Amino acid sequence: MEGVVMAPRRPESAGAVPKTVESPALSSPCPDGLYAALDLGTNSCRMLIARPEGSQFKVVDSFSKSVQLGSGLEKYGRLSRSAIYRTLQALRVCQQKIKRHKVERMRLVATEACRRAANGKSFLTRVEKETGLRLDMIAPQEEAQLAVVSCAPLVNPGTEQLLVVDIGGGSTELVWIDLRDVPPAERARAIMRMHGGFKCQEAGRPSARVVDWISVPLGVATLRDQFNDVEDDSARFALMSWFFEENLAEFAPYKNEQPREGFQIIGTSGTVTTVAASHLGLKRYDRNKVDGLCMTSDEIDLVIRKYLALGPLGRRKDPRIGMDRQALIMSGAAILQALLRCWPTDRLSVADRGLREGMLYALMSADGVLQDGQG
Repeated sequence: MEGVVMAPRRPESAGAVPKTVESPALSSPCPDGLYAALDLGTNSCRMLIARPEGSQFKVVDSFSKSVQLGSGLEKYGRLSRSAIYRTLQALRVCQQKIKRHKVERMRLVATEACRRAANGKSFLTRVEKETGLRLDMIAPQEEAQLAVVSCAPLVNPGTEQLLVVDIGGGSTELVWIDLRDVPPAERARAIMRMHGGFKCQEAGRPSARVVDWISVPLGVATLRDQFNDVEDDSARFALMSWFFEENLAEFAPYKNEQPREGFQIIGTSGTVTTVAASHLGLKRYDRNKVDGLCMTSDEIDLVIRKYLALGPLGRRKDPRIGMDRQALIMSGAAILQALLRCWPTDRLSVADRGLREGMLYALMSADGVLQDGQG
């Protein structure tokens, strides 16, 4: 098995390249008050342009492209020329969209692939030079914070213990939050206030408490690459799932039995939304049907077993999985299965949201343009 396994980071206490074609622009009648958030991960480059609307925001334009920036990173420790070329093409499209919409308030971030690559910093310098976009290489804790904030609207009033899981291309962030001191009606808002940090509190307002968090340097791309040498599909899946669980051993809530009542797990990732779409039988993805969906562990297990029965060729042909996701779906499913094996729940809330939404909430909250509401 090639590649060096990195220990999970802990706090103190995702050749020839076809030319990128820009998607048609959506009309933007009023450029004032627009915000942009870009997330450059191990597998994908995604951007949202939005305007505040009440306690939420309305998306004006978006971009998503599988760039596979981390391709070969596990083996060579560097971003490859072809991966850099693909990514620069995608970022040029993002720059054009930002310029067209005259966006002035934005947050652009890079995550695990750039953190781990020996040439990650020099790549971001090149990005700024060639596209004018300045991307921040954010730390795992900020990545976890943004994922948590994005999921705030999906927190149930009855939730006392919350686990937010963000399965990326290169890493997986898990955050365990205790909400017992927060009145039920305030719980979603208490999560939203975490955009300032896990210990951020407001005087006179009940606060959510982070029990523990962890960033495991295994995502759908890096976990797949760890087991590329295993030929048998089912054996590779089982090994990936157990290997990921081994990396959770030092996560505090994993060590102790947790009460089932009042526990909620929210999963945000392409893996989770793909499994949800397969469960619903969607041949054309519909975010409105997926975001906020609650799936039982039995339903998730059934989808995963069907994926295994299809085999690699069948998964490539399955329209519910899609070409961009088929190579990564089983490593993501292995992570998902490990998580459901570890904690006392038979339900998972599906979040079609992530760092981009978290960044938009954080920017808009800091500017005071969002109304105080649960969302």
